[in-house]
Amino acid sequence: MIQEDLLVLENKQISSIFFKLTIQSNAISNNAKPGQFVNIRVSNELSPLLRRPISIHKINKKEKSFELLYELKGEGTKILSTKKPGDKINILGPLGNHFTVHKSSKVPILVGGGVGIAPLYALAEEMMKQFKTIYVLIGASSIEKIVCDEEFKKLGAKVIVSTDDGSFGAHGLVSLSLEDLIGNLEEFNLKAGPIFACGSHPMLKAISEIAEENNIDCQLSMEAYMACAIGACKGCAVDTTNGYKMVCKDGPVFNSKEIVWH
Repeated sequence: MIQEDLLVLENKQISSIFFKLTIQSNAISNNAKPGQFVNIRVSNELSPLLRRPISIHKINKKEKSFELLYELKGEGTKILSTKKPGDKINILGPLGNHFTVHKSSKVPILVGGGVGIAPLYALAEEMMKQFKTIYVLIGASSIEKIVCDEEFKKLGAKVIVSTDDGSFGAHGLVSLSLEDLIGNLEEFNLKAGPIFACGSHPMLKAISEIAEENNIDCQLSMEAYMACAIGACKGCAVDTTNGYKMVCKDGPVFNSKEIVWH
């Protein structure tokens, strides 16, 4: 973990609400693993006071840089969107644990809801080196919040998109697409798993239940409001079968069987 003022290489708006921020850092690009995040001080002013935790989207070891995918949705990200190449941002990272991948004959499935797709891209890049086939399921409330589907296709992943309102892809929740995919794989004598998911609390709960019903290993990247991002403030607690744990320090990645859903 380092804390440094790092150079902005690019801050590109890729849709009406999504940006990709590329930052130069040899230390983070060499040490970061899929699923980890950084904590960003978006301003040197007193407001906003707290840093913003953002998942690492892409790790560029050769270029000695990393990318962050973020959604424009509040004061902090609005300030972040104004950063230009050459600016410096104070960043703490890489933080938290990471996804764990084991080689198997099963078909892995990545499930992202909205901006929850962010940490799954770095994971997909790694997994494409080990698996012939991976599925990426992308879900959102509407077409406006669908992002990165074409990027996953370029990696060679099989992509299934769904929207709650039917404005793009399949009409319905991404959890329904997951159930359909598991059933379709079984018809071809293929076994699904493991599942890697990141998104809203209700989405992760649904994914967890589907994984348990089908006896599939499942890793969840949990979302939570954070202040310190190092486990000191206890502000991002999540209830688990082993008591309360901190999303920032003990997570953000948890085995789905650990989480106690309320």
